[in-house]
Amino acid sequence: MFLAYLKISGLAVVQIFILGAIGFFLVRRQIIKDAGLDSVSRMVIEVTLPLMIFCHLSGDFSFGIYRDWWVYPLLSVAVNAAGLVLGLLLVKFVSGPEYKRQFLSLTTFQNSGYMPLALIAALLTSADAAPMFIYLFLFLMGFNMLMFSAGVHMLAFHRNRKFELGSLFSPPVIATIFSLLFVFFSLNRFVPGEIMKPLRMVGDCTLPLAMIVVGGNLAQIHLGRIDIKSLSLMMAAKLLILPALGLFFLSKVRVPDFMGLLIIIQLAMPPATLLSVITRHYKKDDLLISQGIFFGHILSIITIPVFLSLYFALVMIE
Repeated sequence: MFLAYLKISGLAVVQIFILGAIGFFLVRRQIIKDAGLDSVSRMVIEVTLPLMIFCHLSGDFSFGIYRDWWVYPLLSVAVNAAGLVLGLLLVKFVSGPEYKRQFLSLTTFQNSGYMPLALIAALLTSADAAPMFIYLFLFLMGFNMLMFSAGVHMLAFHRNRKFELGSLFSPPVIATIFSLLFVFFSLNRFVPGEIMKPLRMVGDCTLPLAMIVVGGNLAQIHLGRIDIKSLSLMMAAKLLILPALGLFFLSKVRVPDFMGLLIIIQLAMPPATLLSVITRHYKKDDLLISQGIFFGHILSIITIPVFLSLYFALVMIE
């Protein structure tokens, strides 16, 4: 049973990494240059992903059906808090304050959007993927608020830096809130299919474009001197201990299948590639971030299928 699930999960991960490899190749060969990759990334964040969120939520979401919708933004806080707590337990083995902050960032924040989107699409049937997308978008509303507040503060720490309320409301967050209000007031009933169809077509571009951006970002990473001790500790925490703890929790506490699947997917993800963007933007020394992101994604090719297969074999069949 485990081997059957491993084959299914492994093939799903292979599909994701083929898309990422295309992005990696395009950037390494300078077919897409730095400015072009920035433009594609901005288009995904500001256009295609918000449209994908809007189309799925306005078309498939209902407050009557998804009564526990509010749980998922809070679930993102719990998942990231678990990573932070584990990081705090292990950070004493890391030397230097800047190394410690980057280590904690890597254990706290995962690639919670792009890779899970592609993984869900590759792993599930279209009927099962539709509600999983909704749960993921609700999860991302909480995650993005955390990333652009606590995540930025953690990496770009400065005593004189003030909190900016506007940083919480990225385009995907705004799209999620707008879509929920749109459905709440039943405005989605009045949007003709002729308008929704082209919007959905643009939104459907998100998955391949997002993975091309992930691969392109990996191609831009400059590893420098590798900190083997801190890197090994981070990858053990992020890709082995966290998903193992999540698997143990889910085997003891019954949650809905889709919620459990979302939890184990998020806990099994490698560090967020956005951490590298934040580090560059605030002109911080990249001591550990790029190494963690690059090698974390490489190792996750193995660890993601293993933990997903264990979840399917040990938890979902019970």
